[in-house]
Amino acid sequence: MTLQKARGGAFEVTIDGELIFSKLRLGRFPTHDEIDGLIAQR
Repeated sequence: MTLQKARGGAFEVTIDGELIFSKLRLGRFPTHDEIDGLIAQR
């Protein structure tokens, strides 16, 4: 896992190039449990 800087308020989580969460799309930050669940699904 690597952290990459973004611009414009973007907060996106990707795994192996696949977007699993986008703050820009949903308009909010994820919860810790939400991210854990999305990672576990992969």
